[in-house]
Amino acid sequence: MSSPKFIPLTGYQEYDSDEMKRRAAVFSEQMQGRRTVRQFSDRPVPREIIEQCILAAATAPSGANLQPWHFVVVSDPAVKRQIRLAAEEEEKEFYSRRAPREWLEALAPLGTDDQKEFLEIAPYLIAIFVERYGRLPTGKPVKHYYPKESVGIACGVLITAIQQVGLVSLTHTPSPMKFLNEILRRPGNESPFLLLVVGYPAAGAMVPDIKRKRLEDVCTFV
Repeated sequence: MSSPKFIPLTGYQEYDSDEMKRRAAVFSEQMQGRRTVRQFSDRPVPREIIEQCILAAATAPSGANLQPWHFVVVSDPAVKRQIRLAAEEEEKEFYSRRAPREWLEALAPLGTDDQKEFLEIAPYLIAIFVERYGRLPTGKPVKHYYPKESVGIACGVLITAIQQVGLVSLTHTPSPMKFLNEILRRPGNESPFLLLVVGYPAAGAMVPDIKRKRLEDVCTFV
């Protein structure tokens, strides 16, 4: 077992408490404006913007720093069409057979159904995969620790980055999602975690009239 190697911490910027409060308030206000959008414009987005958002997501902490994620960015209309058809097939089964009444009642205020036209309209789909295990150059498998938790954190950073650059997103999780492995030709050690739809909102886009919980409802200080 090799000894750990450490280097000096760089890039850290300390602020006085007033500046910290200001920055925290500004960031919180910006994120309060984040909404899940289902009505997308087909307006193109420069690839460099998506690349930088993914680089930000890949800074997320991960178990043993094994970074068990892979991002597949889809812009090809033919591939987006394949994904839409496969997703809608699973969603039709979900809404008509698999979903219990309770779940459908919980979804009712959001107005969702099995039609997913946004999968073709939005300029980008980002499929995020969990690497259940990795491989050394020799082909030997390497166990990944807390892979789902690690990828979940990375997805949170990615969604936040997308919001910060002025785009909108939709988290889409048709179940099962194995079709993504087939369409995107991903190996068997990867499992689909999330399909993120990314782009500009359509002109006149509407979102459900919902409220977020208050701080005291989601946080306890002890």
